Amino acid sequence: MGTVIFSDVHADADALGLVAAYIRDPSFPERFGPIDTLVNLGDLLHRGNCPGTTLEIVHDLAGEFRLVSVIGNHDHAFLNGVPVSGSDETSTFRHEQLRGSPLLDIFSGMPMEWVDRGMLFVHGGPLDLGTQTLRLKCWQRLSHTAGDSFTGYHYTAPMAFDALEKRGLSYMVCGHQHTHICCRKTMDGIKEQMIRFVREKNTVFPEGEIEVARIPLDMPTLFRLGGCHGEMPEFAYADETSFTYIRVAGRTRCMSTL
Repeated sequence: MGTVIFSDVHADADALGLVAAYIRDPSFPERFGPIDTLVNLGDLLHRGNCPGTTLEIVHDLAGEFRLVSVIGNHDHAFLNGVPVSGSDETSTFRHEQLRGSPLLDIFSGMPMEWVDRGMLFVHGGPLDLGTQTLRLKCWQRLSHTAGDSFTGYHYTAPMAFDALEKRGLSYMVCGHQHTHICCRKTMDGIKEQMIRFVREKNTVFPEGEIEVARIPLDMPTLFRLGGCHGEMPEFAYADETSFTYIRVAGRTRCMSTL
């Protein structure tokens, strides 16, 4: 069985709706494998203009699949009144309209991380650094240098691998920074592996595009996903043997005022 993972939707209901349509189509399990779990890596909220529709789509997916969610820094900021940049007036207004909505119940008790089959799922990073906001796991950022920052604590790949090893884990999947990356712990040290996307036929939306990049699960690896928003939202599929980055195109239109 396999897991579909997405991150950083940022109230882009069109993008999430596109991914939802794609994984619901019978051709998806035929091409990639069966789905037993969906994992939302956080940041459903902020920046985009359709937060209500986005949460409705997530609610619908939770009724069709086993859905696991971890909280993102923008979700955490919205729920706790922490000011963050990136949302225009329309986005801010529509998010404020959600205050008190039952759609926000999805965030009740939402954890910082989830572990399954040797794989850590987290929005930002794996380090236990206390309760200060910018040091929480949902605010941490993978970087080349370590240290505190106004954007969240920066950690390095060696630090992440050490944290995983102490917990007996081999893989980490995160989002947060909207760009994909793959760091592998080889016999010769930690290497960043080039992610080479291959364009394939899109059987769900023939007028659209699909690009995939498969990485074998044969050594400890850090997988960072690009954002599930914009013109070509990114998500992933993982099973016992490989991790596949997937990008799709074929836009719909958000009709909600929320």
